[in-house]
Amino acid sequence: MSLKRLHPGKRMSQGVLLGNSIFLAGQVADKTAGRSVGEQTAEILGQIDALLAEAGSDKTKILMATIYLADISTFSEMNAEWDKWVVEGETPARATVEAKLVAPEYKVEIVIVAVS
Repeated sequence: MSLKRLHPGKRMSQGVLLGNSIFLAGQVADKTAGRSVGEQTAEILGQIDALLAEAGSDKTKILMATIYLADISTFSEMNAEWDKWVVEGETPARATVEAKLVAPEYKVEIVIVAVS
């Protein structure tokens, strides 16, 4: 079974491909850091689209999404962007939790497991 790393860095890779499994690192919004949860979510979902495409996949092949919110009261704001993005009938299993993120300007982080 082949293993490939997407954009490996000193501490982590943006994704790891093992066979037809795709594991994306937690994605945060760099361009919209400090802005609204909706703006950050939209940016992150775009990043996920790009990484999945690079891995030979797309959002209809996501198996599991884990969403971390710095403030759970922003759940509906994040969901508004998610609902525009996700394909009806192709929705993944999902968990959303409140967590203190790595820096205060990040309000959302999303981790994805998919297949190609």
